[in-house]
Amino acid sequence: MLKYLIVSLAICAVAFADGEWKPKTADEIKQIRIECLKEHPLSADQISSLKQLSFPDESDVRQYLLCSATKLDIFCTHQGYHADRLAKQFKMDLSEEEALQIAQGCIDANEQKSPADVWAFRGHKCMMASKIGDRVRAYVKAKQEEAAKKA
Repeated sequence: MLKYLIVSLAICAVAFADGEWKPKTADEIKQIRIECLKEHPLSADQISSLKQLSFPDESDVRQYLLCSATKLDIFCTHQGYHADRLAKQFKMDLSEEEALQIAQGCIDANEQKSPADVWAFRGHKCMMASKIGDRVRAYVKAKQEEAAKKA
């Protein structure tokens, strides 16, 4: 068990070495979502909710969000979210400083000792309730309206 913990922490440390991390592109995010849906299938209702940016606190949804955050390299199951990466990935039209303040306010050290999916969901829920979540919803709505006009 100790060896597993040491190896896991080392992997997280390597994954979070900030020198090489860059925000993911829209195409990379889309691919990650596809991979995580294959690994953690969701019901049609759950997918519909996610498309409306409503995230039910259900095990399947939490596992999908954990998968996505891990593959985005913004969350590690031993260290949690990295505020600097959250800010860079999801700042939208906010300054990086403001986005970083929001991210720092949403992450915790998991004092509750929650399972990783619950821990990741808690941070995600906070981010979606912030200015960043407002910007994400506006962006997605604009993209959906744009797609509807083309159809």
